[in-house]
Amino acid sequence: MDISLIKDNPLFLPLNKEKTDFDGFITVQGRDFRMRISLPPDKTLKRAKLHCCWQLKHLLRGYEHIIKQRLQQSASLSSFILELKTILEVRLKSLPECCSILPPQYYTQLISEMETLGWDKMLFIDMEFQTLKLKAEDSSGRQHVLTIKLKSKHPLEAPECSADLPVPLAVTWTPQITLEQLHSQFLLVLESLTDFWDVLDEIDTKTWILEPEKPSRSDTMRRIAIGNNVSIKVEVDPKHPKMLPECCLLGAEHVVTPLRNKLNTNMHMWNPDSSVLHNLREVLEIEFPSPATHEKSSFNIECGICYSYRLDTSIPDQVCNDPRCGQPFHQACLYEWLRALPSSRQSFSIVFGECPYCSKPITVKMAAQKS
Repeated sequence: MDISLIKDNPLFLPLNKEKTDFDGFITVQGRDFRMRISLPPDKTLKRAKLHCCWQLKHLLRGYEHIIKQRLQQSASLSSFILELKTILEVRLKSLPECCSILPPQYYTQLISEMETLGWDKMLFIDMEFQTLKLKAEDSSGRQHVLTIKLKSKHPLEAPECSADLPVPLAVTWTPQITLEQLHSQFLLVLESLTDFWDVLDEIDTKTWILEPEKPSRSDTMRRIAIGNNVSIKVEVDPKHPKMLPECCLLGAEHVVTPLRNKLNTNMHMWNPDSSVLHNLREVLEIEFPSPATHEKSSFNIECGICYSYRLDTSIPDQVCNDPRCGQPFHQACLYEWLRALPSSRQSFSIVFGECPYCSKPITVKMAAQKS
């Protein structure tokens, strides 16, 4: 027997004294792979039979023709195994670190847990069994998705769990936790946020939302239309959704100032047992325009200079204070417009000039520089 075969592969040994059957392990990059080779009585490699463990078969998938060629052309069993190990080293280096192969028992257990959870709750699973998406429904019938990224290289480590939530998703994890238990924990988190989503759903249904344009379940802010060029931004606390939210009134000063005074004066009237929308109506002493009574196009919200609503991430937040005008502008648009006019003057970061629409006095601060 080739002495170098034993020296380089001490775990790969003959099974008979004729040395035609070999079984054991070859080591590549610190990993052991089970393999068996059966030679014909004349010990020629051309008619040898190679049997691999499932990990080795997985790694050599697509390389079968090369392995067959090397068996036919190698001068000895030792040289063949050396070439095989070279192919394996190249193959292992080409694989992403996260795509290490796990034993079949891991996937069997995972599929069993999916069956226990119920296939109707499975939305998606990738080909590598690393990313799962589970659907869940809260008590109000809202649909939610839990994304689980399994760490297949280290299956005993906690998976990465994420969802469209206004708070961080914290789950209790032990290696014994099942998919069904993770799903149950997710349901408990959803129930803790039911009041928060009820508050925002009512606002979304009964008022005109100017921002965000397409609210997600993680959004805590709503900019609600009050009238032409007048709106209020409310920031709802997910942990205390029925308490007085953080409010910011936007619009011309002659309209906003009375509303701001009412908000400050009537703050004591806030009733945590009533809905946020009802409280806002009572405190501000107004009725919000609703989809049932107004068209969204009736709210003049586009910038009077660039004629668009959104400029990068900015919305029109500068308004002409003349009651007969009230035209909104992006801060950057108005600043550049006024700065280009010979009649405008600048003092430090503030530009004084005339409204492009009504020629009444208007001021704007220099837009903050992006870092």
